[in-house]
Amino acid sequence: MSLRSVDAVARTGSIRKAAKSLSITSTALNRRILALEDELGAPLFDRFSTGVRLSEAGDLFIAHVRQQLADMERVQSQIADLAGERLGHVSVVCGQAMMNTFIPDMITRYRSDHPGVTFDVRVCNRDEVEGALSDYSADIALIFEPRMFSEFCCVLKVPQQTNVVFCKDHPLSERSSVRLSECAEYPMVLPTRANSVRFLLEEAAIRSEIKLPMVVESDNQVLLSQSLLEHNTVAFQIPIGLNKSGLTSDMVCRPLDIMDVPTGQLYLGYLKGRKLPVASSRFLALMAGYLKERFACF
Repeated sequence: MSLRSVDAVARTGSIRKAAKSLSITSTALNRRILALEDELGAPLFDRFSTGVRLSEAGDLFIAHVRQQLADMERVQSQIADLAGERLGHVSVVCGQAMMNTFIPDMITRYRSDHPGVTFDVRVCNRDEVEGALSDYSADIALIFEPRMFSEFCCVLKVPQQTNVVFCKDHPLSERSSVRLSECAEYPMVLPTRANSVRFLLEEAAIRSEIKLPMVVESDNQVLLSQSLLEHNTVAFQIPIGLNKSGLTSDMVCRPLDIMDVPTGQLYLGYLKGRKLPVASSRFLALMAGYLKERFACF
């Protein structure tokens, strides 16, 4: 319980908030932390009036804590599997596009056979993948063009060409593919700069010396879709996000010419060297199998 206490305090940056999440009093939690610090011979947290922060010793210790907690979860999952039960908890970080229907569909498929498994799914941008996997707050990542790091174990790469989305009566709707310079003639609805699609668009705009005429910036899919109702507005999305939630009957999409924006990659993976719990490992396999069927993967 002391290990979970340390992890909770580290994640919240507050003994009071951590105590609330653990359903104990702040005084009791503080005593646990002080006792552990006394045992280790070093303070794990620097204490401030606004909260706490991991000390240098705490940074070393928390890596051990999270490894131990992850190993315990994996063993508990394996024991449940031996008993014929599929229990466990799966944590996933993914891009906004995957939240339209892909991740919900995958969870529905998995839980139809294993209703005892629970899920935690969070939207993550390209710069946040390393932190989410390294601190064990996520088991699996499914991210379009993430900022790569050496400890990322890639299970599958899925090619994704950026598409232009607009109303079906848009002047560009008759084209089979669209140039970025043509899109720049119309008001643009763009995701925020943390989004990988935005990153690719801006890289292409710099190369081609094109200005992107943004009128709306957001990561909210509903807002982006509603903004397309404005006359001649264009937005951008990758294929996995172009589905019944990503497009309405009034919208169409066309691929951006790869001469302007090259094909990007959707990465599915986890932290290198980590042994995933049974439930997470099999959910990863389910996603990989479906993606291989739907897309040409590497």
